[in-house]
Amino acid sequence: MNKNAVNSKSDEFPLGRDRRLLAILGAGESGVGTAILAKQKGYNVFVSDKGIIKNRYKEVLLNNNIIFEEEKHTESEIFDADVVMKSPGIPDSVPIVQQLKESGIPVISEIEFASKFTNGVIVGVTGSNGKTTTTMLVNHILKKAGLNVGMGGNIGSSFAQQVAENNFDIHVLELSSFQLDGIVDFAPHIAIITNITPDHLDRYSYKLENYVESKFRITKNQTENDFLIYDADDKEILNWLNNNKVKATLLPFSIERKLEQGAYLKDNKIIIKYKTEKIIMSKSTLTLKGKHNTKNAMAATMAATLLKVRKDTIRESLEDFEGAEHRLESVLKINGVQYINDSKATNVNATFYALESMQTPTVWIVGGVDKGNDYMDLMPLVREKVKAIICLGIDNQKIVQTFSNVVDLIVETAGAEEAVKVAYKIAEKGDTVLLSPACASFDLFENYEDRGNQFKQAVREL
Repeated sequence: MNKNAVNSKSDEFPLGRDRRLLAILGAGESGVGTAILAKQKGYNVFVSDKGIIKNRYKEVLLNNNIIFEEEKHTESEIFDADVVMKSPGIPDSVPIVQQLKESGIPVISEIEFASKFTNGVIVGVTGSNGKTTTTMLVNHILKKAGLNVGMGGNIGSSFAQQVAENNFDIHVLELSSFQLDGIVDFAPHIAIITNITPDHLDRYSYKLENYVESKFRITKNQTENDFLIYDADDKEILNWLNNNKVKATLLPFSIERKLEQGAYLKDNKIIIKYKTEKIIMSKSTLTLKGKHNTKNAMAATMAATLLKVRKDTIRESLEDFEGAEHRLESVLKINGVQYINDSKATNVNATFYALESMQTPTVWIVGGVDKGNDYMDLMPLVREKVKAIICLGIDNQKIVQTFSNVVDLIVETAGAEEAVKVAYKIAEKGDTVLLSPACASFDLFENYEDRGNQFKQAVREL
């Protein structure tokens, strides 16, 4: 335990049953945010991290006189808790979490804990891909409409810290499956599922059905007064809905067919139909390109419509939205070659969307920590669009084997700077250099943001 913060738990907070003890596993964004909110609400708080706590989080804990420890878990402290908040990065399978559950101590997520302390309307966005862009887009539209809105969850600052420090009328939350795994009563008024494709299966016993169930936890506590917005072109979503009952009002979106209710395309215009039909705008005027971004726009537009945002405001927002960093982010055009940073594409489906949106011959930078990828889904797009592949990872064997008969030039590199220099030599005027790794980043980089930032820096230094 960190003795600099408080000498002992009993010295500062005499433990009676009048003050509940919350133990927090993990001192990252969600853990520290929860600690701040819990202390504000009168809990005794103990934060425990098996690793080294980053200095910026340590300072927050010290400044708030919150007891914490690092590089260990003191079980006598943790098992004394009335409830435990587990950071989303910690799997349910780790021994201490298993033991807590066997002891009957509730283990919940930050989202579950924080939702108890706000009366704000919650818009929750989940999905394998597109959830960051959709979350940002909903937030952008609502802000432009002059609403009192905060954005958090898996993006930006923690939901718990927002609840502690602000009084937002609306919370727009990006929700990962890991965060949804720890909910009990959490229920967003508006839930969005952008799509479901295999991802993070190592956390779900390598069973897609377990991962799908996790995503649909977003609607488990919704009532008839709530809404579930979802991709009606997604086979995993439709399969689940065909076999399960949902209380919320269902509002699908589709780019393939007209819908009785929901969002769809008609004559290349986005149509919203809920009670009445509204023509929002032409698809061609969206700042974000690609079929996946049309769907993201539809989902965000449907949510904004339910929150009574004017059609003109929605249209203006869709026309000036700049998109998420590291998601099909234009970096620079050098000698007629466009460099695009899509480092956030950490799975095959995300890269599929990126390659699909390419309109020029593409030098594709791919690779990293493979999460059980099946690259064959990309084969038609690679045949059509990719002129060269640059591998960016420690083990590139699977990528080379998959595409060596399709792409003439495949080069292996071991860093962003080297990959960019090789791309610079290969690419010709009119080409695109696309970083869309389809893999996690942890072999060579701290995270996908670090990978994207190193790529952008290398491009700027050409």
